[in-house]
Amino acid sequence: MLLIHCPHCREHREEEEFSYGGEAHIVRPLEPEALSDEEWGDYLFFRTNSRGIHHEMWYHAVGCRRYFNATRNTVTYEILETYKTGTQPTITGASA
Repeated sequence: MLLIHCPHCREHREEEEFSYGGEAHIVRPLEPEALSDEEWGDYLFFRTNSRGIHHEMWYHAVGCRRYFNATRNTVTYEILETYKTGTQPTITGASA
C-alpha cells in the first residue's frame, strides 16, 4: 500500500483515503466548439500513459476533500513528490 502525503493536510495517509484523478496538467482547449469530433475525443479520452515519471491528479476523499498533484514513478510506484493544484512540480517527467 502507498503512503501518500497530502499537501493540504500536511500528513502522510494510506492510499485507501485517496482517489486517483488521472493525468495532471491537462489543459482544456480555449475554443472547444472549434474542435473536430476527433480532436475533442483525443482531449477527453487519450492520455500519455508514460512509463517512468508521471504527473497525476489525486483527491483526498476521506480527509480534506481537496485535489492535489503527485509525481509518481509508474515503474516502481514510488511517489516522489506531492504538490498543490495550480503549482508546478519540482521533478519533471514525460507528462509535465
